[in-house]
Amino acid sequence: MIKLDSKTQLFWLCQYCGWAAYALLTELMIKLPGPEPMAIHLPHLLLDTCCGFFITLWLRYLYAKARQRSTALSITAHICYLLAASLLWTQFKWVTLQWSYGSWWQTMSWFDFGTWTSASFTMLATWTAGYYGIKIYLDNAEQRHKAAEAINLAKESQLKMLRYQLNPHFMFNSINAICTLILKQDNSHAVVMLEKLCDLLRYGLYTDPLAKITVQEEMTILQTYVDIEQCRFQNQLQVKIDCQPGCEQLLIPSLLLQPLVENALKHGTNTDSKMAVTVSFSRQQQYLQIMIRDNGSGFQHTSSSAGGIGMKNCMERLQLIYSGNSTFSYGNQPHGGAWICINLPCEHAEDSR
Repeated sequence: MIKLDSKTQLFWLCQYCGWAAYALLTELMIKLPGPEPMAIHLPHLLLDTCCGFFITLWLRYLYAKARQRSTALSITAHICYLLAASLLWTQFKWVTLQWSYGSWWQTMSWFDFGTWTSASFTMLATWTAGYYGIKIYLDNAEQRHKAAEAINLAKESQLKMLRYQLNPHFMFNSINAICTLILKQDNSHAVVMLEKLCDLLRYGLYTDPLAKITVQEEMTILQTYVDIEQCRFQNQLQVKIDCQPGCEQLLIPSLLLQPLVENALKHGTNTDSKMAVTVSFSRQQQYLQIMIRDNGSGFQHTSSSAGGIGMKNCMERLQLIYSGNSTFSYGNQPHGGAWICINLPCEHAEDSR
C-alpha cells in the first residue's frame, strides 16, 4: 500500500515530471516552429510553465475544500475553479508575452482569447483528470489493503482462539491425572508427568499459535504429550509415531496433532483391550499426508458430537490457514477403530526461511 508520505512524494514527482513534459512539448511543437525569437519565447515559456505549475497547486487546495461539500456543490465548485484558473492562466500568458515585446497592454482579439483560453482549459482539465484518476486509484488500493488487513487480523484472532480453546481442556485432564497419581502415592510417576506437563505448557506459551513448525518439532512435542498420557494409562496405551525419510523438515501448524490424539484417547478408549494409536507422516506427491489410526470404538456417526471439539477445531484451523488447499477426512476401520487423514501442501522449512 502507498502510505500518506509516499502519496505526497508521488504527487510531487508527477507534478514536476508533468510540467517538465509540458514545457518540452510546447517548445518542440509550438515555440520552435513559431515566429518568436529564442530570446523571447524561452523566458515566456519558463513563465508560462511556472504559472501553470503554481495554478495547479492552487487548484489542488481548492479541490480539497470543494470535496468537503455536498456532491452538487462540489461539482459546481470544481467547474468554476477550473474556468477561473483557465482565464487567469490565459491572461498571465498574454500579458507576459506583451511585456516580452515591450508593450505594457494590448487588447486580445476574440480569436486569440478563444484559442488561448481553450488551450489553457484543456491543459488544466487534463491535469485535473490525471490528478483525480491517480488519487481514486490510490484511495481504492488503500481501501482494499485496509479491508484485507482487517480480514487477516480477524483470521489471526480466530486462529489464536482455536488454538487456545484446547489448552484448558487438556490441562484439566492432566492435572486430574496427576492428582490421581498422588492419591495413589505413585510419586515418581506424578513427578515425571508434572515435568512433562510443564514442558508442554511452556512450549504452548512461547510458540506463536500462527507459526508453522517442522514435522520433527511436532513429533517431539507430540511425544511429550504421549509421555504424559503414558503416565495415566501406563501399560494400557501404546503410541507409535513414524515419519517417512525426507518429511522431517516439512512445515505444519503447531500443535495440530495433539488434540486429535487426545480425542482418540478420550472417545475411542476401549476398556477391554490395550489402546493402540499410530501416527504416520508421509509424502504423497505435492502433499504431506498425516494418518492417525487407533483400535478403539471408532466414530459414532449417529452422534451430533462425533469427533469432539478437537476435530472440529482442527478442521477450522486448516480451513483458515490453507483456504481450501488441504483435506481432512476420517472414518472407521473395517476391523475396528478409527482413522483420520490430513493432507497439507508441502512447505519446506528452508524455503520459509
